[in-house]
Amino acid sequence: MKKHQLVCIVCPMGCHIEVEKNKDEYIVTGNKCPRGKAYGVKELTNPTRVVTTTVKIKGGLLNRLPVKTKEAIPKDKIFECMKFIDSIEVEAPVSVGDIIAKDILGTGVDLVASRSM
Repeated sequence: MKKHQLVCIVCPMGCHIEVEKNKDEYIVTGNKCPRGKAYGVKELTNPTRVVTTTVKIKGGLLNRLPVKTKEAIPKDKIFECMKFIDSIEVEAPVSVGDIIAKDILGTGVDLVASRSM
């Protein structure tokens, strides 16, 4: 039974949690709320992250448009996702929340603008 030390990132408290797998069950300690337990189990079974970055934009106030994934994507797809995002170029005008790319890498998650330009 290997113990994993994590810092929960669900809320600003940043609890130091310990996750241990006992047969088919995960035991989480150190969390101050139920979300910490769910985070610990998810981080060991299927870690995900929201990706925030920029894409090229033509005709905008700036040369780059801030974007993010609307939801978290699997952590192991982040580099492939960034490679795909790097190839994107959009035309102004763009509004906050506009979908820049649908269903990135078959994850079911859209890339959206996080600023109007």
